[in-house]
Amino acid sequence: MIKNINQKRIKSVAFVPARSGSKRIPGKNIRLLGKHPLIAYSIRSAIDSGVFDSVVCATDCQLYADIAKYYGAEVPFLRPSEISNDRSPDFEWVELYLSRLSDMDRNYEIFSILRPTSPFRRPKTIVRAWQKFISDCNADSLRAVRKTNQHPGKMWMIRSNRMHPLLPFLSNGTPWHSCQSAALPEVFIQDASLEISWTRNVFTHHTIAGEAILPFQSEGIEGFDINEAEDWVLAEHYLDKDPALLPIINLAPFNNLVY
Repeated sequence: MIKNINQKRIKSVAFVPARSGSKRIPGKNIRLLGKHPLIAYSIRSAIDSGVFDSVVCATDCQLYADIAKYYGAEVPFLRPSEISNDRSPDFEWVELYLSRLSDMDRNYEIFSILRPTSPFRRPKTIVRAWQKFISDCNADSLRAVRKTNQHPGKMWMIRSNRMHPLLPFLSNGTPWHSCQSAALPEVFIQDASLEISWTRNVFTHHTIAGEAILPFQSEGIEGFDINEAEDWVLAEHYLDKDPALLPIINLAPFNNLVY
């Protein structure tokens, strides 16, 4: 794996965030999918990609930490509870982890976020994204997206018993909400499969993404997100049809964990 820009060696870290307070699917990040906990697939894909110098699990739970370590991730400390709720922005924990790692004389120029909710992301997916990111010296970050069938031009907000278009744009004088969908611009929605960013965005610009964001279009199922209970059912359906969709893990399942 080539990990240099203009012949300069760069260091990178992958963060796998795994808080324990999932409400829609309790225990989601360590629930078994196939033979292993959900979190295992992101950890092993990060390690097996060969892209990163370190793979760190950012979790607030000791059980999650033990599982993450079993599958090869580092857990240098537990994520504080005050930045582990479902409203905590990613910037807070990313800044904390990069700062504390720096205090340990572990400095990284690039970081990636690989969320456990995208178990079908393979090592080759990460390699493809990495190569695209480092090939564009003007990019601040890269984010995975996929084409969406629910166009925001057809979306509304309700205020005081009245509807207002989310995007009040016009196409040749016609509001987007009254246009045929085929006439509207193609749009993409971000998925949870991966983000890659320069660390300088965090400490200099106070953002995890910066302004110049590269699109990385997920292919097939690799950007599939598990957020709702029905997503889990669909993921299991995909596996019933093709168990090889998940990344290969050459480890025995963690302590026969069952949910």
